[in-house]
Amino acid sequence: MSNETHSTSTTTPRFAAIGMVVADMAASLAFYRRLGLTVPVEADTAPHAEATLPGGLRLMWDTYETARSIDPGWTPPAGGAATGLAFECAGPAEVDKVYAELVDAGYTGEKQPWDADWGQRYAVIQDPDGHGVDLFAALPRAV
Repeated sequence: MSNETHSTSTTTPRFAAIGMVVADMAASLAFYRRLGLTVPVEADTAPHAEATLPGGLRLMWDTYETARSIDPGWTPPAGGAATGLAFECAGPAEVDKVYAELVDAGYTGEKQPWDADWGQRYAVIQDPDGHGVDLFAALPRAV
């Protein structure tokens, strides 16, 4: 019998990143830079890019080629992307402004700004890969 002791403690994984697979790295990064994320310009030609978000969470992008290097049978999801991100705006007017600026820049508007029943000004715009990106801000409360 061994007198070695074994630790019974376990570690819990820490949620650290959100990953997205994109067809065109430069186009995707240009979109997210417009929403205020900081990503070095040299990442436009890289197979992998990352941005550190407030609180330390990371948003990561990988090209289709990178996904296929990990799993040669990988194919993009059929019927659109299942990942969605949400960006909080400073106020309801900024939701409208950011949505209009992105549509004017050529991005696809999925749902125009509206006052949602849950008390927020809300809109949905698509990134270059068809990921729905929500824009939102709290509506002023009626007194």
